[in-house]
Amino acid sequence: MKIGELAKQSGLASSRIRFYEARGLIGKVHRKANGYREYPAQTLQLLRIITCAQQVGFTLEEIHNMLPENTKGWQHDELLTRLRQKILEIDALQQRLTQNKAQLLSIIDSIENKPEHLECSANAQRVLAQLEI
Repeated sequence: MKIGELAKQSGLASSRIRFYEARGLIGKVHRKANGYREYPAQTLQLLRIITCAQQVGFTLEEIHNMLPENTKGWQHDELLTRLRQKILEIDALQQRLTQNKAQLLSIIDSIENKPEHLECSANAQRVLAQLEI
């Protein structure tokens, strides 16, 4: 399949597909005599896996390390371990984001509830002192 058809079916730009190829995510691609890339049919499935993995938070390096040499080479236990590890990372990120949100809401509250007698600069110092910055 030519890159244009692969791009159309996958919903990815041709440049993105070439980028994945350059990064080694989809392997070496056969070139015809005219120089056009000829992708095997399973490349579409691989692109869908890469896209899905990126959407759930895997980096391209993590995806590269996770992908088998061929589609029949998936290591079940290793894949599950990596997926579970990503869940732990997402949980930690959610916890940090919750803390960040609480801190921002506290700052907003401190700014909005500025004592009337304080100038803005004095209130800024008051808010910063509360943050211990």
